[in-house]
Parts: sequence; structure tokens; C-alpha cells
Amino acid sequence: MTAQIAKKLSAPFPGIWARSYVSSKVKTDPLYGAVYEELRETGLPLLDLGCGMGLLAFYLREKGLNFPIHGLDYDARKVEAARRVTGLLGHRSLSFDTHDARGGLPEHVGNVSILDILQFFTPPEQETLLNLAADRVLPGGKLVIRSGLRDDSWRFKVTVAGDLLAKASFWMKAAPTHYPAAADFERILSPHGEVRIVPLWGGTPFNNHLIVLEVG
Repeated sequence: MTAQIAKKLSAPFPGIWARSYVSSKVKTDPLYGAVYEELRETGLPLLDLGCGMGLLAFYLREKGLNFPIHGLDYDARKVEAARRVTGLLGHRSLSFDTHDARGGLPEHVGNVSILDILQFFTPPEQETLLNLAADRVLPGGKLVIRSGLRDDSWRFKVTVAGDLLAKASFWMKAAPTHYPAAADFERILSPHGEVRIVPLWGGTPFNNHLIVLEVG
């Protein structure tokens, strides 16, 4: 099933590099399956922060989840690609916009995801963003985060190196600023509800974790 989804989602992207990247990402990154498992029982709309080229939204559609998804990303190139592929795949109730989360978040009530972007924010910016996102989660909903965690592990060192390489290759527009620690998520998010933090590195060498806030 994963291979079929990877093939379908990669086909509309122009160029062999983009198609190879999308196919590999869907096949090997545990993120998409993990978010699907967290949201599979909900019909609430999703605000997807750090949406990139829209892969999470497209994956959730292929897995049968049809709630509205609004994706935001700082990189206009990726947002343009997400919009183009949305039309080619024929998905509905998906929208993508260029947006810098440092300037706040749009109005939203439902679920929220923050994927692989917190390291580009300063600690005060991270705290502000996490509180703004949590305030937009409807009771019974979730804030789902994927982030590399700051610790003493070799995985953390590999994570930093990977982000620096992404900036050097111009895949990412910015270099990492600060990686949050597990204690930061507990401190900031616990007043909003129940917080879970579990490893999400799968077969990768990165120190990625899934952080889930459940709002009661």
C-alpha cells in the first residue's frame, strides 16, 4: 500500500529529482503514517504548519481522510508545487498558502500539526507558536508535532548536520536556530492538556520525536 501511494503521489511532480524525493520520503519517513494514526478517527479540519509540498495532506487523502486541510509554509516554491499537484491529483478541500508563522497564525478551530520547523525559531518564538497552535485545538482534538529534540545523543548530532546540509543545498531557506528539548514541550504544552512524547526516527538516523497534545 505504501509503495502504491508513493508511486501515485510522486508522479505529478515535475522532474526526476522531485519524483524520486517524494517517492523516497513517502516510503521511508515514518512521519506520515504516525500522523495518520493520530488523526484517523477525527473529522476535524487540520491546520498543517510547515506543509512543504503538501505531502502530508496528499498522503492523508490517499488513506481516506477527507477533512479540510489548510497547509502553510514559509517557502513559496513549495507552496506553489503543492497547489499545482493538488489540481493534478483532483483532491478537494485542500488549500496551501505562503505564511511566516513568526507573524502569528490564522483563525482555526480543529486539529493542528507542526512538522519539522521548530528548529528554525528562537526559544521565545517557539513558545509563542506552540501556545498559538494549542489555542486553536478544539476540545477532543490534537496538536501533532514532529521535531528533533536537543539532547546528548549521536542522533541529535546527525540531525543538526542534516539540517545544515539542507540549508547549504538550498532545500531549506534557513539554517537551524534552536532545537527544543523534551522538557520544553512538557512545560509549554501541559497547561493545555495531556502531552505524549515518543521516538519517531524509524529507520532514519535522526533524533526525531512525535509530540502530541490532546486537549480535553
